[in-house]
Amino acid sequence: MQEKHNSYEQKQTKLIPVTKWNDFHVWPPIGGLRHLIFYEETNGFKHCVVRLGRRVLIDEGKFFEWAENGCN
Repeated sequence: MQEKHNSYEQKQTKLIPVTKWNDFHVWPPIGGLRHLIFYEETNGFKHCVVRLGRRVLIDEGKFFEWAENGCN
């Protein structure tokens, strides 16, 4: 018998510091990410950003979801 996975299980997500983004992905460059973060209130990027103290992290899964949905 197969077990059903609960729909409320949390997805594993990777939080990547802005300064390390290009160690994992070639696009966008760090300057482009900083631009997106600066205008996060108007471009819909706000849900991709996680702030922990002074560190700014990008939720990788939410970033690609945001990019696929037309960057809005």
